[in-house]
Amino acid sequence: MSKPIIAIVGRPNVGKSSLFNKITGKRLSIVEDTPGVTRDRIYADAEWTGKSFTLIDTGGIEPKDSDILLTHMRQQADIAIQTADAIIFITDVKTGITSADREIATILRKASKPVVLCVNKVDSVGKLPDDFYEFYNLGLGEPIAVSSIHGTGTGDLLDAVFEHINFSDFEQQDEDMIKVSLIGKPNVGKSSLTNYILGENRMIVSDIPGTTRDAVDVTVENQYGRFSFIDTAGIRKKKKVEESIERYSVIRSLAAVERSDVCVIMIDAVEGITAQDTKIAGFANDKGKALVIAVNKWDIAVKDTNTMDKMKADIYRDLAFMDFTPVVFISAKTGQRVDKLMSLIVESKTNAG
Repeated sequence: MSKPIIAIVGRPNVGKSSLFNKITGKRLSIVEDTPGVTRDRIYADAEWTGKSFTLIDTGGIEPKDSDILLTHMRQQADIAIQTADAIIFITDVKTGITSADREIATILRKASKPVVLCVNKVDSVGKLPDDFYEFYNLGLGEPIAVSSIHGTGTGDLLDAVFEHINFSDFEQQDEDMIKVSLIGKPNVGKSSLTNYILGENRMIVSDIPGTTRDAVDVTVENQYGRFSFIDTAGIRKKKKVEESIERYSVIRSLAAVERSDVCVIMIDAVEGITAQDTKIAGFANDKGKALVIAVNKWDIAVKDTNTMDKMKADIYRDLAFMDFTPVVFISAKTGQRVDKLMSLIVESKTNAG
């Protein structure tokens, strides 16, 4: 680990993503007044007083809600807590302490990690509102007043977090890293592939198309090298993009292509190549990225002795502008030929210079 990891946790809609964006100086997390918008963990590097760290924005924790996605979000926040070296617990001065806040505080105390309590939405300058002092009752030490919208108090917050981190324990690594974006239609298996490569359930995986709304960077090191995988929200056809939240996701997916070295274009083996696949591939190709085509779900595709050759021919027919691109038939679920995919990623990056 080259940098300390700081996780932002809290119940939905208290301003976690706004705080994340303010600290990192980037719009990497979706900010919307809809509880549960940030579903997966978002990672970004940031710096304060000359010290670098990695910040994680998590989906909100709803301790008692049984909704499937909120349950997944809690699991992701739990993993973030386990991963982090220090935790920012963010609350909302306007709503006061809720029962969910109390339960989250209990979870954090059991985690035995350094926790700094952040009271967000203190937007007025001067005397702190009387409601602010209620948060001492959570038993997590002195709360820090912050306005994530205006940025006030974020310096004090980071100073308080840094008191719990020994930066000399973290050595900077200058190893070469290949940045890989996984792109394709929704529900093609991008998150499943990321999970298989990582060996842990870092992405939320479900059979609900569009589950992954954010582009998420995760680092993995294996026998093939050091990689940063960007698991993107699936890119839908424009006419199907109706929610403003989902429009943000398309933009972020396209931005993920911009900052990657290699794009893995994932195609559903059951559906075969579609017009939408050609558009996604064309965008990556136009950006001059190194490319690999991964035909996923090969384990459940109906096959005969010629199926692989026929599908490869169909792909090269529809993607005639990139018939030089290697194609590999994989199963993110079983791991079939994922090793081959890793080799092709390295080879494509090397050939691209």
